[in-house]
Amino acid sequence: MEQVRAKKKLGQHFLTDMNIASKIAYAIHENTGEKSHEKCDVLEVGCGMGVLTQFLLKRDDINLWGAEIDNESVEYLHAHYPEFTPNLISGDFLKMDLPEMFPQGLRVIGNLPYNISSQIFFKVLEHRDLVPEVVGMIQKEVAVRIAEPPGTRSYGIMSVLLQAWYDIEYLFTVNENVFNPPPKVKSAVIRLKRNNVTELGCSEKLFIQVVKASFSQRRKMLRNSLKSIFGDFGGEIHHKFTTRAEQLSVQDFVELTNWVEKYKQ
Repeated sequence: MEQVRAKKKLGQHFLTDMNIASKIAYAIHENTGEKSHEKCDVLEVGCGMGVLTQFLLKRDDINLWGAEIDNESVEYLHAHYPEFTPNLISGDFLKMDLPEMFPQGLRVIGNLPYNISSQIFFKVLEHRDLVPEVVGMIQKEVAVRIAEPPGTRSYGIMSVLLQAWYDIEYLFTVNENVFNPPPKVKSAVIRLKRNNVTELGCSEKLFIQVVKASFSQRRKMLRNSLKSIFGDFGGEIHHKFTTRAEQLSVQDFVELTNWVEKYKQ
């Protein structure tokens, strides 16, 4: 088998630039010069034809695993990277039981399929205490949204929920011409590193509801967005009600969540 056909339904765009592949592969579990650098499990999501895999396999500081849903890609990888075969999981990352498979934790890396990148990040968020780090190449627009600080137009639900638990770095932009087939949009590589937060300081379930409600009508002030979901809070007014959701930091949303819990009907 010479090549794998890129399948639109799987969001496949195969990276062809080896320099970029190498940069991505060495961006995870980066050696910061510390003497004791423990070997860790790294799971590559969507291995494709192994462009990223080949560089990850050269690293002696990680145990590399792979998750690949495309049978044609699995066959290709078996043929071209036989040493990787025992650690290659044929299946859907979104359906994997991460606590059972990686009880000691795992880092996640990949040229992530654009059509499910948000779902991948939400799965990571669900298992945040197992996943200390993620390096992913995704659509630039989504990368910007995840990494943007408060006060910017792209800042939204995913920004707040991920930034609550991870420190996020926008590493670099990738042009369309280094893929086969080329996507219609630019790509970007971002890195998420688990922060020190263990408790938000509010109900996590309500926090998510408040964040989603706040951004549900992003052009409106918070008073109107929250009122439509939670009622009028007995006529009480929070001092942030005259601002818009994109102006609020994670800590602002924590404070607002505690206030909503106190007054919600």
